[in-house]
This record gives sequence, structure tokens and C-alpha cells, in this order.
Amino acid sequence: HLSSPEARYLLSPLPLFQEFVLSEDYNKMTPARTYQAHQGRVTVVLFVLEMEWLLSTGQDKNFTWHCSESGQQLGTYRTSAWVSGLQFDVETRHAFVGDQSGQVTILKLEQDSCSLVTTFKGHTGNVTALCWDPVTRVLFSGSSDHSIIMWDIGGRKGTAIELQGHNDKVQGLCYASHTRQLISCSSDGSIVIWNMDVTRQETPEWLDSDSCQKCEQPFFWNFKQMWDSKKIGLRQHHCRKCGQAVCGKCSSKRSTIPLMGFEFEVRVCDSCHESISDEDRAPTATFHDSKHSIVYMHYEPTTGNLLTSGTDKVIKVWKSTRSVCCV
Repeated sequence: HLSSPEARYLLSPLPLFQEFVLSEDYNKMTPARTYQAHQGRVTVVLFVLEMEWLLSTGQDKNFTWHCSESGQQLGTYRTSAWVSGLQFDVETRHAFVGDQSGQVTILKLEQDSCSLVTTFKGHTGNVTALCWDPVTRVLFSGSSDHSIIMWDIGGRKGTAIELQGHNDKVQGLCYASHTRQLISCSSDGSIVIWNMDVTRQETPEWLDSDSCQKCEQPFFWNFKQMWDSKKIGLRQHHCRKCGQAVCGKCSSKRSTIPLMGFEFEVRVCDSCHESISDEDRAPTATFHDSKHSIVYMHYEPTTGNLLTSGTDKVIKVWKSTRSVCCV
């Protein structure tokens, strides 16, 4: 749910969401309006105070926006898959829509119409979380493929930085702009705090080759070279630092590459392994165990508190990565 100063909007397992007026002592909620916005279960509701808009998405693959004053539906857009992540930029009126196909769509919203700006895809799993920072104009997307991608929207160069620090589905993303830290959580209970005040590097594209680009041994599908050289074909791997196609013997080493987003050890070729210094291996993230399977996370920048709720029906409040209150 997301709230306005006077009302609170609640998701429902039904194809609707509801508006309630809160009493001054916060002890009573009075129903005010029901929005029949979708024909499938509502997945995300986002209130935009500056525009007096209510954005919503559902499993019916529709993205809609309503006027919060009149309750009137202003427009709708059909997505290619049902939406699981939604963010909005007030300055440009751009809506960022992440869906179950792993795609992120950018829409330009007007009062009663919208237009497609662009789409991009970098995840192999569905998008599970989105976070937009209007100051740096960077969009973060988390996925069931355990990865996070930082999309530099403001730079206009198509830069996409990968962050690999989870072993399970990414459930939530929050950005602390005053400390330039990204906070991510996953369903296995891990919370990762990423230092984004460093110069990060894009991961290289994986190169195609019929033979190892180090020792020139043929890969197992390269029948001609296997026959000519009378050698058994080898399995193909890729170095995560240079992107070259290599055999197992030429990529027997493992290393972290934090500035490329690899906080866990990954396969690198022998020459790249020699080039990675101890300084290059210095971690750019810290890891914390919430001790419950997280389904929702919220960061409050004014207090610095982080809230997580889990499948264990426990809500935890964290301060400086240490739990100070459990409810």
C-alpha cells in the first residue's frame, strides 16, 4: 500500500483497490472510494501527490492511472506481461514498468493519454522490484534471476551496470540518496547495502568463438577443427572480466570483481586473474542476515530506518543495519 497525507490506498486480491480516510489518531479507517481498475488481481498501486494521480497495475496486463480527486480513470496501457514493478518520475512524467517477462518499459504519461518511449531488457528472470532515484536519474531493477541492474537513464548512453550479490530472488530495492547507498533484499533473508559512490564498470559482452580464445583448442561442436587436429572438443566457458570464450583449463581461477558488480567469486581466465589486484577485490557491499524470508521492504530516509516484513508474519525495523525493534 502507499499513502497520501489524508488517505491510504490498499491493494486487494480482487481486481480493485480501495481508498480509506484515516482518523487523526490513526486508530480508525473509513472507506472512501473503491477503484474498479482491473480485471485481474491488482499487483502494484502508486500514489503521485504532485499530479494527484493513482497508478496501478494488475495481472490482467493493464497499467492504468486515475485522478485521486474525482476517482475518474484517465487512461490505460496494455503491457506484454503482467506488471510486478512500478516507479514514476514527476519531472518528466515517465512511468517505469517492470513485468514478468523481464522487460522494463518507459511510458510518457499525459492527462488522458500515454506514449511508449522505449523498452529494455537485461534480466533472464522476471522483474521483481524497481527503484528510481530522481536526483541521479538512475533506475534500479531487481529480478528472480538474483541480479540487480542499474540503468543510467539520465546519462543517455545506454549504460547498464550489473550487481551480483544475492543467492535468491530480489524482493525489494531502496536507494538512500544522502549516503549514495542502494539497499536490496532477497527472499532468503539477506540484506545487501551497496556503495554506489564508486566508479563502476559495465560487464563485457560474451564473445562467440568455435575454439578457446587463449589456447585455440576446439570446442565440442567444432567438428572440422577436432578432425583436423585430432583433438577432443572442449566445453565452452566465458571469462566474466574480459568476456572471451575460454576452455576450463584456461579459466580455472575464480575471483571477486566488485567494481563490475561481482561480490561473489566468478570464473575468470588465467590472464585476467593475474591482472586483478587486492585493491580491485576490495568489497563495495556489506551483507546482513535478516533471519526471516523477506516479502516487503521500505526505507524511510528522514529517520534512516529500514522496515522489512517476512513470511513469518514478523515486521522488523532496522537502524544502521542493526535491528532495534521487532514487532
